[in-house]
Amino acid sequence: MSEIGKPISRIDGRLKVTGKATYAAEFNQQGMAYAFPVRATIAKGQIASIDDAAAKKEPGVLAVISHKNALKLKPLDQEAQMKAGAAFLGETLPPLQDNKVHYLGQFIAVVVAESYEQARNAAYRLKVRYNAEKGANDLKSELPKAKKPKMFMGEEAQVNEGKAAGPLAASAHRVNQTYTTPVEHHHPMEPHATVAVWDGTEKLTLYDATQGVGMTSAIAAYFLGLQPGNVQVIAPYVGGGFGSKGLWLHTLLVAMAAKVVKRPVKLALTRQMMQTNVGHRAATIQKVALGTDAAGKLSALRHHTDSYTNLTEFFEPSGKQSLVLYKAPLREVTYNVAKLNRGTPTFMRAPGEAPGTFALESALDEIAYELKMDPIAFRIANHTTNDPMKGHEFSSEYLVDCYKIGAENFGWSARSMEPRQKRVGKYLVGYGMATATYPGGRSAASVKVTMTANGEVTVGTASIDIGTGTYTVLAQTVADALGIPVDRIEVKIGDSSLPAAPLAGGSQTTASIHPAAMESCVMLRKELTTLAIADSSSKLHGRKPEEIGFANGKLFITGDEKKADAYVDILRRAKRTELEACATTQPVSGAGMTVPSALCTPRETPAEQNSDIKQHSFHSFGAQFAEVWVDEDFGTVRVKRFTSVHDVGRIMNEKTARSQIIGGVIFGIGAALMEATEYDQRWGNPVTRTLADYHVPVNLDVPPIDVHFIGKPDPHISPIGARGIGEIGITGVSAAIANAVFNATGKRLRDLPLTPDKLI
Repeated sequence: MSEIGKPISRIDGRLKVTGKATYAAEFNQQGMAYAFPVRATIAKGQIASIDDAAAKKEPGVLAVISHKNALKLKPLDQEAQMKAGAAFLGETLPPLQDNKVHYLGQFIAVVVAESYEQARNAAYRLKVRYNAEKGANDLKSELPKAKKPKMFMGEEAQVNEGKAAGPLAASAHRVNQTYTTPVEHHHPMEPHATVAVWDGTEKLTLYDATQGVGMTSAIAAYFLGLQPGNVQVIAPYVGGGFGSKGLWLHTLLVAMAAKVVKRPVKLALTRQMMQTNVGHRAATIQKVALGTDAAGKLSALRHHTDSYTNLTEFFEPSGKQSLVLYKAPLREVTYNVAKLNRGTPTFMRAPGEAPGTFALESALDEIAYELKMDPIAFRIANHTTNDPMKGHEFSSEYLVDCYKIGAENFGWSARSMEPRQKRVGKYLVGYGMATATYPGGRSAASVKVTMTANGEVTVGTASIDIGTGTYTVLAQTVADALGIPVDRIEVKIGDSSLPAAPLAGGSQTTASIHPAAMESCVMLRKELTTLAIADSSSKLHGRKPEEIGFANGKLFITGDEKKADAYVDILRRAKRTELEACATTQPVSGAGMTVPSALCTPRETPAEQNSDIKQHSFHSFGAQFAEVWVDEDFGTVRVKRFTSVHDVGRIMNEKTARSQIIGGVIFGIGAALMEATEYDQRWGNPVTRTLADYHVPVNLDVPPIDVHFIGKPDPHISPIGARGIGEIGITGVSAAIANAVFNATGKRLRDLPLTPDKLI
């Protein structure tokens, strides 16, 4: 492989920086109208009446739609949705189907007008009267009524409940502490937006900001009662998502509006709506207890999470990493989930592991300090090469190498065990570290590769680039598999009419689509080889396929590259204008998160590339190192430098991979030091109403970030050996910073974010 791994700049980069990349809200249509949603102003209750007379009289208004006159959608039916590929919803609340209000900000009506300004103005003319009920707005007060979920994403949610108490009591050393994380919001730079265009009454095109065009197409087709092939979703560029895009049913709202007014309609959510209508990371209260013997070997690990949900079975799975990391004879992971009248919680970058590693890795640091052991030495002493719950070997695992490389590059040996030992002027300086981990996922995917007679190649799949570099890395894979330059390859993604692929989430895109791209190229080369061997004018005529190699746009006899035949010449003589190959690859154990459309030519995955959980456990690992400076007078915390080392399999593009980790670390710095959404406990409304109120790191908050990769291919996940990289970068970051704050100040902070009031 000559192109894979190279730090090639993004092939879509120039389009983005020059403004030529077209995002969902920019697909303006002839005769397009504009929709503006109306949101509930209570947290719980019923709509008693909606008076829309004044709104309808406003200039430019085309329609006012509410539960009184909305198109009736197909009702929720878990089994039918599963069959249709439409079960993966952000919230179980099809819009405008009844008068019930479940949270403040819920969409209860939509106004359609000739212009955005007219629609927005008329929306504020609606007079809504409610029968309000007392909403559940506070997590702690609702916990006595909380429930213990049995399952999470097909796995047991309550693991070894109650079994850790005895081993913990018998341990020579123990920590038992509570750690909290606040509500966090995704806030991608591109707000959610959809343009809906009907062709008659049975065909619909949605230009949508989504992380999964196939998933959004299936959801729209199901609820609108359309044939699956009659809904096309287009999203060539997505300006960030972090888990928030593609699951929400405002796409149905705009499709319903477009059908009523019989014109294309655009709906773009405001920043205020981004706080209430497209998910968030729920707050957590995590209780972690660790016990060790006198030598520092773990004897028990208990991780309990209190959190909340609403209109979904999803809850923040903060104990996930506690089922994977470290060698403990007994581990107990449990959940208690309350119901609050807030916008629905959902997946947010590294769901579970991001807040969970804060609690677990802080507790590891606490017990290491009690034992007077170096935190790295303690982790190595309790390291495991097998999945602790399943007993299987990890498919590929170099976590100890991550610790050692990180320690050397960070300068960990200069750290003092005791806190408050280093000062620079008025600042106390501390070092902290933590482990990072995230599952290595792979799903079924289909990719089509087309070569024209002039040697140009197009690769197409219904995948998404959410800023991670999919365009670029996919071109690199095809370039290697066909032996042609990257600049001869056109990548087409973000269109549900292309061969099916999973959503861009769960760090699975690279592991899923690239094996299919490679197999399509193998099929294409085989057809070229067959044509050349059969052609008496070819220098390869009559030779055996196994004798033939490829490079530089040619087939040649291995060991005698003068006997070669260019792809373009093979096609010209065969009078072929193009060749096309399409393949579907999937894990041996099945299709994973199955793709909701027809497959291309299936390709059996050899057993050695096996994601069957009965043989291997698939995870990525890493180590995070932080140096912080703490102003003792003002309580401000500055991260001065950061080192991040990761074992994520083969690195497909060193530049985009590094960028992903840098982004994840910055994401983690925000979670550690400033991010939090505050709610008014009386009414249930977010007080931090927009991105302007929600603090995220800016340039001066971001230190130099030193990134390293192990880079060894995973021999089991696929022929390419790459696992996903989008989410692991955030895991462990907040714990590394909190542990560094303790090393600097001697004060243990267990509640995120680490704001000055908690230090003074």
